[in-house]
Amino acid sequence: MQERFFLYDDTYDTKTRFVSFMGESARIDLALLRTDRFYGKTLVLDMQGNRFAIIGSDDLEEPGYLEHAFRLSEEEAAEWKDFLYEVI
Repeated sequence: MQERFFLYDDTYDTKTRFVSFMGESARIDLALLRTDRFYGKTLVLDMQGNRFAIIGSDDLEEPGYLEHAFRLSEEEAAEWKDFLYEVI
């Protein structure tokens, strides 16, 4: 059997927050993982849509970023941004 070659194999402590709230049109269930791994950004997991992205405040300013990363409408992305600005 061939030995496995790892590009990296690191372990980090994380702080995880699970959040669920009702938006205007849908329920939003997120897991927010903070660690030193992502240079101050947060790994945001959409548990309903099975999508994730590493997000910082600079990404929230980027037009269309949330819409693309999480396949959201502009209205849905606006709700997410309101919440994410508070926690990121």
